[in-house]
Amino acid sequence: QVQLVESGGGLVQAGGSLSVSCAASGIIFSINTMGWYRQAPGKQRELVATITNGGSTNYADSVKGRFTISRDNAKNTVYLQMSSLKPEDTAVYYCNYQGPWLGEQRSYWGKGTLVTVSS
Repeated sequence: QVQLVESGGGLVQAGGSLSVSCAASGIIFSINTMGWYRQAPGKQRELVATITNGGSTNYADSVKGRFTISRDNAKNTVYLQMSSLKPEDTAVYYCNYQGPWLGEQRSYWGKGTLVTVSS
C-alpha cells in the first residue's frame, strides 16, 4: 500500500501564488510517476501536471507557464508551485502516485486539498 499526505492549499486572490506538496510512504515503486489532478465543482477530475522519478514533466495546457511541478526523490515528495492563479483554478487538488508493481500498474490517490482563488 501507498499512503499520500498532501499539504498546502488554501485561499488566495487572483494573480497570487500558492504551493501544495504531497509525500508518499509505504511501497515505493522503483519507476513511478507522481502528479496532481484537480476537480472543480460539477466537473470531472483533470490532469494538472505529472513528473516521473527521472524528472520528465507533463502539464495541462491550461497551466503551462504558470504552474511548476517538482519532486524530491529522496523524500518521495512532489511539489506544485502555482502562480498567476485564476478563479478557474479553484478546485480540489489531488495527489497521484503510480507505477508498476507485481506486473500491474498501480495508482494511488491522496484525499485532496482545496485551492480557492478569489476574483
